[in-house]
Amino acid sequence: MKPTLLILAAGLGSRYGGDKQVDGFGPNGETILEYSMLDALRAGFGKVVFIVREEILEMAREMFLPKLKGKAEVEFVVQSLDSLVPDKFKNPERKKPYGTAHALLCAHEAIEGPFAVINADDFYGREAFEALASFLSHEVRENLHCMVGYAIQDVLSTYGTVSRGVCEADPNGNLIGMIERTSISKKGDNIIHEEGEDQVEIAFNTPVSMNCWGFHPSIFKETHAMWQAFLEKRGKELKSEFYIPTVANHLIEEGRANVKILKGGKIWFGVTYTEDKPTVIDSLKKLHASGVYPGKLW
Repeated sequence: MKPTLLILAAGLGSRYGGDKQVDGFGPNGETILEYSMLDALRAGFGKVVFIVREEILEMAREMFLPKLKGKAEVEFVVQSLDSLVPDKFKNPERKKPYGTAHALLCAHEAIEGPFAVINADDFYGREAFEALASFLSHEVRENLHCMVGYAIQDVLSTYGTVSRGVCEADPNGNLIGMIERTSISKKGDNIIHEEGEDQVEIAFNTPVSMNCWGFHPSIFKETHAMWQAFLEKRGKELKSEFYIPTVANHLIEEGRANVKILKGGKIWFGVTYTEDKPTVIDSLKKLHASGVYPGKLW
């Protein structure tokens, strides 16, 4: 069975100021996720599942179905504030989505075998998808998942702070744990994480997660159990979120699974802020000019 690509495209893009997952960045107006789709198909993925909000469902179908027709099986899944949330935990004032692990759970019925998870608004590079496809075809099992690691020096924004999952690895390249750092930026010659009045320097080659994962489908059962616990504890809060790194950390701490850090993280760029857009446009233009991508993707 060819692996499935799960694209998380339901985010609100609050710092960007719009739906960046359907915004055009390539020379012909291509979205960032179209490059991920093409790289995944080239690497051997056989199905693409989109997680979207109801408001952009029809737009996404019109944009991406024609491009994938005859190339991959395609399915769209809506992540809503009601998805998998019993009535007793619903808060009518909540506007914020429940997060990446909730999005993963929403796709449960659309995925049967090993699968990768990515953000729609991040460019990961073909090496990342080649590494994921190889792992998901030959190594993955119930207690062994993976993530593509990127050096923190390569995943910052020039225009403000970013949030990153800062990783610690063992000598065998397995993830020991990940801490979500919410205010990271380059200051002078250093990379600094700020928390209140405290400043912590982070080494340039420290691996971080850019939400580029590979999973055995057993992850759904584990995630569902944690989702129930999350709802009991924090379900009625307005802004609480349930993240994939939380699930990964829990499985590692409990000794129930390992997460291998793959070395496919060679190039990354993305749009956190509106000001990032020209940089992304220029980066994609250079990749087309150098022949990494054809004049037209489809």
